[in-house]
Amino acid sequence: MKGLSKDSATWHEVGEEGAEQRVDNYLTRLLKGVPKSHIYRILRSGEVRVNSGRVGPEHRLQAGDRLRVPPVRTARRPTAPQAEAPATSRFASRIIFEDEALLAIDKPAGMAVHGGSGVSVGVIEQLRLERPTARVLELVHRLDRETSGVLLVAKKRSALTGLHAQLREGRVQKFYLALVKGRWRNAKQNVALPLHKYVLQSGERRVRVEAEGQTAQTVFRLQRNFASYTLLEAELKTGRTHQIRVHLAHLGFPIVGDDKYGDFDLNKRLAKAGLKRMFLHACRMSVLHPVSGQPVTFEAPLADDLAAFLNGLDAADAPTI
Repeated sequence: MKGLSKDSATWHEVGEEGAEQRVDNYLTRLLKGVPKSHIYRILRSGEVRVNSGRVGPEHRLQAGDRLRVPPVRTARRPTAPQAEAPATSRFASRIIFEDEALLAIDKPAGMAVHGGSGVSVGVIEQLRLERPTARVLELVHRLDRETSGVLLVAKKRSALTGLHAQLREGRVQKFYLALVKGRWRNAKQNVALPLHKYVLQSGERRVRVEAEGQTAQTVFRLQRNFASYTLLEAELKTGRTHQIRVHLAHLGFPIVGDDKYGDFDLNKRLAKAGLKRMFLHACRMSVLHPVSGQPVTFEAPLADDLAAFLNGLDAADAPTI
């Protein structure tokens, strides 16, 4: 990355390490100490330019692009001891797999995958703090904040672009475990219902089934029936926002603990019984390794809090709660 001063702005030439990276993420790493809210503000105002043109936060950079960055006030640099990575890693015990190209972790529930929207530090920011010498650490995909389980992080730009290509082409297999309200009957059910994203007056994004929406397909497999609940495995064939949650809610089988699309009265009762969050866990993910090309599968066991809740159902002979 090369920098040249021009007037009060700075022009940067994007190197190979920045290829295919979203401009908002690139600026976050470039402008250390600048709040993400300010980065989005300068993007919206058009003060950031790529090859002299205005771009949105989702724009993906290419090697050789010329990036104009306006003058910004960064946070005061901390002293050297403060800048050091933590002595212990928050994710050391949650690493499923790691090599020179990939890192797979078992993401804990309650932690966003990245900062923004009121969240200062997400998984990716925490990883970068713990690994200050890493040249590349980028999310391959996303999980909702309350969803636990397998999360992939690329350690090479080529790995990131290769895995994104697999995602676009539908070659990545992603499986989740979900506990739903009601007794599911079919051993296997293919659900193809289009989804439409919309925004509430509060600014919160939501999704609903709508004929004019984007194609969305989920395959559900029955794992276990309880008296009033069912444990399902969900295989994503497409990767739409809130896809599993909305498909199940639309069919009348909302995920227990879901605070957006679930049964809110039931959720309150379940919280008193020990279930404090949505019962959705990313249990397994299969990809072609971006370096070797060989199939590789990452698995995360059911999170302790979810397993304990299921065991409670077993002990009580799965009563209606």
